[in-house]
Amino acid sequence: MKNLATLSTMAFLLLAGTAVAHTPICACYDNGDGTVLCEGGFSDGSSASGVAMMVYDGKNNLILEGKMSEDSEFEFAKPDNDYRVVFDAGPGHEVEIKGSDIVE
Repeated sequence: MKNLATLSTMAFLLLAGTAVAHTPICACYDNGDGTVLCEGGFSDGSSASGVAMMVYDGKNNLILEGKMSEDSEFEFAKPDNDYRVVFDAGPGHEVEIKGSDIVE
């Protein structure tokens, strides 16, 4: 029985380590034409296709919602005021980028 508990614990730790290795990556760029392009993925090389993308204004109001394309890209019209972009692949897999950090 003791070996079963040890084996279960080891299996859990191995699976937990695998989940941690799947780190989200997202970068956004000002295209200089009034649009912003975000590219995403994961540290293990996985695609971000279908990952939820949200754009919030400076007062934390959701102003745009979409998903990463088949090419793991999300493009939108650059807001005139303060904003932030959130790449949301689920709990523990979120990336937030301030609009002030997205420059030409």
